[in-house]
Amino acid sequence: MDVSQYLEIFIDETKEHLQSLNEQLLILEKEPENDNTINEIFRAAHYLKGMAGTMGYKRMQRLTHDMENVFSEIRNAKMKVSAGLVDVLFQCLDALEGYLETIQETAGEGTNDNEPIITQLNAILNAGTGAQTLKAEEVKQDNAPSQVQDNSKFKPLYRDLTLEPQEKHVISEAFEKGLNVFAFTVYIQETCILKAARAFLVFKGIEDVGETIKSMPSVQDIEDERFDFHFSMYIISKESYKTVLSVIQNVSEIEAVVGEEFTYESIQNLNKKQSETSEQTQEAYETSEKESNVSAENMKTPQSSQKAQTNNNAKAGAQKPVVNRTVRVDIEKLDVLMNLVSELIIAKNGLVSVSSSETGENTQGFHEQIEYLERVTTNLHESVMKTRMVPIESVVNRFPRMIRDLNKKLNKKMELYMTGEDTELDRTVIDEIGDPLMHLLRNSADHGLEPTEARIQRGKPEVGSIFLDAYQEGNNVIIEVRDDGNGIDVNAVRNKAIERGTITADQAESMSDKDIIDLLFLPSFSTAKTVSDVSGRGVGLDVVKSKIEALGGDVEVKSKLGEGSVWTIRLPLTLAIIQALMVELGDEKYAIALGSIQTIEDISVHDIKYVEAKEVIHIRETVIPLIRLDKVLGIVKDEEQPENLTVVIVKKGEKLAGLVVDNLMGQQEIVIKSLGKYINIDKVISGATILGDGEIALILDVNTLV
Repeated sequence: MDVSQYLEIFIDETKEHLQSLNEQLLILEKEPENDNTINEIFRAAHYLKGMAGTMGYKRMQRLTHDMENVFSEIRNAKMKVSAGLVDVLFQCLDALEGYLETIQETAGEGTNDNEPIITQLNAILNAGTGAQTLKAEEVKQDNAPSQVQDNSKFKPLYRDLTLEPQEKHVISEAFEKGLNVFAFTVYIQETCILKAARAFLVFKGIEDVGETIKSMPSVQDIEDERFDFHFSMYIISKESYKTVLSVIQNVSEIEAVVGEEFTYESIQNLNKKQSETSEQTQEAYETSEKESNVSAENMKTPQSSQKAQTNNNAKAGAQKPVVNRTVRVDIEKLDVLMNLVSELIIAKNGLVSVSSSETGENTQGFHEQIEYLERVTTNLHESVMKTRMVPIESVVNRFPRMIRDLNKKLNKKMELYMTGEDTELDRTVIDEIGDPLMHLLRNSADHGLEPTEARIQRGKPEVGSIFLDAYQEGNNVIIEVRDDGNGIDVNAVRNKAIERGTITADQAESMSDKDIIDLLFLPSFSTAKTVSDVSGRGVGLDVVKSKIEALGGDVEVKSKLGEGSVWTIRLPLTLAIIQALMVELGDEKYAIALGSIQTIEDISVHDIKYVEAKEVIHIRETVIPLIRLDKVLGIVKDEEQPENLTVVIVKKGEKLAGLVVDNLMGQQEIVIKSLGKYINIDKVISGATILGDGEIALILDVNTLV
C-alpha cells in the first residue's frame, strides 16, 4: 500500500500534462479567447491537481488548484485572459517543472511554496471577478470533501459483504477486547485518475488508526484497478467512528463515504441476514464483476474510445487528447532485449564463419538455416529498433516557449517554425540532442537575427524567422536550424581568431571561408561583444560539436552574410547495430561504418601528390587528403611498399578523406560494444565488435579521423 510504486507513472503523466500546458499557453497568448485552449488548460491543471493530491504533494496540489480556480472563472465568462495572466501562468509552469525535477531527484516536492506566484494568481482572480474572496460553494477544498448521504446514489454496499467464519471470530475477539467495529463504503469521484492509488491512500490511512479485516473487492483486485469507483471494508479500531471517518475523508477526490458503527448485537443480526441471502448476493456480485470486466474491456476498444472522445468534445469542443495512447517501457528492459538481439547476431556470424569452411552435400540445409536465422535476427532487430524509436517532438516541443522568452529578453521580434516533429530517433540519441539544439536556437536568436531597427533598414520583415526542420535521409536523421538573420561575418571571425592567436595572419590568408567558420566550433571561441546570460561566454558551439560527434553524427554550417545561416546536424538512426565494411591492417581487423563511406578506390602510389608536405590524391576533380591508418594506429608492417593502395574514401559533412587499408574483408552487420571506462583509448576508436570466429575488431571513428 505504498504510493511510491506509482511514482514513475506520476512522473510520466506529469511530464505529458506539463507539455500540454506549455503548448496551450503559447496558443492562449496569441488567441486569448480560444475556448478549446482554455478548456485544455483547465483540464491539465485539474489532472495535475488530482495526481499531486494522490501522491501527497500538497504544494504542487495547491498551485494547480489555484490555476484551476482561475480557469474555472474564465470558462464561466466571469473574467478575461490578460497578458499579465499569461506571464504568471508561465511562472506557474516553471514552478511545476521545478516541483517535478525535485520529485525526480528526491521523490519529494521540496519546501518551496511559491507563495509570490500564488499571491499574483489570486490577485488577478479577485481583480478579474471583482470579488475579494471566493465563496465556499464555488471552490470545494479537496482536503475537506463533504460527506454526502444520498442513499439513492450512495448505498452501504458493505452490507452485501459476507463475512467468513474466521473473520467473524476476529470481530468477536475485538468486542471482547473493547475495540470498535466499523464498516464503510467509499465512493471515489468518477473524474479521478489513478483511482487505485486513491484507494490505497485510504487503506494506508486506516493502517494508522486500525486494521482492515475484509474488503470488497480484494486488495489485489484494487491494486490491479479491477473495481468500479467504490469499495467497501470492515475495520477494527480503538479510535472513534468520527476519527476513522475523517482519515478516509482526508484523501482528496473522495466523493462520499457511507458507514456505520456496529454493536455485538447488530453484527449478529447482519450475519444472520447475510447467511439467508448469501447465494443471491454472490450471484449478483459475480454478474456485477462480469459487467465491470466487460465495461473495462469496452473501454479499451477504439469504438469506446471514440465515444468517450465524442462526449468530451460535446462538452469542450474538438480538442487534442492530453495523453498519448502509448505503452511505456523501461529503457533498461529494452537495453536487455537489444543485448539479446546483439548476441543472436553474433551467433549468426559464428554460424556463417563455420559454414564457409564446410564442404559436401549436407551443407545445403545448413545454409538454409543460416538464411532463416538471418531473416529472424533482421526482423527482430527492426522490431526492437521500432520500439526504441521516439518522435523528435519530445525534444523540440519545449523550444517555442524558449523562443517566446528570448523574444522578451533580447527585445527582438522572432518566430519559430518547426517541421518534421514526427521524425523518429533512437531513445538514446533523443536524450542527448536537446542541449545541442537549444544552443543552436539560442545562437540564432542572439547572434543570427539582427535588431528590429536593422532589419527594417535592410528591407527585411520586422519579425525574424528561425526554422527547425527534421527529416530522415537513408540511415540518418537530418536536423536543420536556420534563420533569416545577418549570417556569419567571416572577416570578424578571422580577425578574432588572429587576435586571440588561434591562427596566424599567414594561415588566415590560405584558409577558405568555410575553414574560418569552422573555427567557431573551437572551445571558448566567441565573437560576442558583450557577455549575457544568452550567449557570449564562449560556451555552446564546441559543446554542440562534441555532443553530436559523441553520438556518431556531425554538424556543419553554411552562411551568407546578410541573408542568414543554416546549421545542419546529421545523426545515425541507431547506435547499437550498424552495417560496416570490415578491413585488414597488418594482422588486425577494423570496422568502418558503411554510412560514412563514399567510394573505394585502387590508387597507384605514383598518383599520390603532396600539398603542404601532406599526401593527397586527385579523384574526379577533387583533392582528397590521405590518412595512413597504420601510422595513426601504430601498426607495424613490412617495409616493402605495394605498387597499388586500397583507399576507402570516407565523408564527414562535405569533407572527404582517403583511409589507406591493406585488404577488404567485405560488408557485415556488426554489434557495437562499448569499451567501457577502464580502457583509456584514443578517440579514433569508437568501440569494438565480436566477429564470427570470436576475434575482436575495433570500430574506427571516421568523424575524428577526418
